[in-house]
Amino acid sequence: MSKDTATTILIVDDEPDILEILEYNLKKENFNVIKGKNGKEGLELAQKHKPKLILLDVMMPGMDGIETCEKIRALDQQILIAFLTARGEDYSQVAGFDAGADDYITKPIKPKILVSRIKALLRRAGDEVQEENTILDFGKLVINTEYFQTYLDGDKIAMPRKEFEMLRLLASKPGKVFTRDDILEQVWGKDVIVGDRTIDVHVRKIREKIGNDYIRTIKGVGYTFELA
Repeated sequence: MSKDTATTILIVDDEPDILEILEYNLKKENFNVIKGKNGKEGLELAQKHKPKLILLDVMMPGMDGIETCEKIRALDQQILIAFLTARGEDYSQVAGFDAGADDYITKPIKPKILVSRIKALLRRAGDEVQEENTILDFGKLVINTEYFQTYLDGDKIAMPRKEFEMLRLLASKPGKVFTRDDILEQVWGKDVIVGDRTIDVHVRKIREKIGNDYIRTIKGVGYTFELA
């Protein structure tokens, strides 16, 4: 893989040692690496370079990782974002995924695990654009799975990546009941541990945007998509 065609990863962390270690290990895997030392700089670099993936520290002075993630998501729904968080930090997974994160990686970071998680995220993102049916048309509600776009009554709806992935999953098979385990595995992946509340929060936010007619709760089991 040449540098010109390498996947670009942006690392945003206020600790120089972390930046250096991550840069070294990612460059060994032939990734193109860009570094930012705070949230403001990370936001500017994300806008300028359009990286495929951002490794974003949660606890930073000034604009923290949560706020930075929200601002990036307001500009781009497709960039993959993985939070870097130290054990013992006052960090809520729900808050992170709510802000639009795709994954989180715990410090101290083990290089092999880091690379494995990054490659898994990139594989899942690559698979999403290979769907045979890229337009899911339900009349008022239209979902474009190739371009990560959702429309209701012709108006485009902004959705963080995980909300979109959950809606796409449910809408891909109307009437099928997806268990919570199904949703966790297919939207977050096997390597990520999230609680039931994370799923519930995402469903609530999706309903706020498309209405209550499409997603039905199957008590004690999971969720299903119904034609309104």
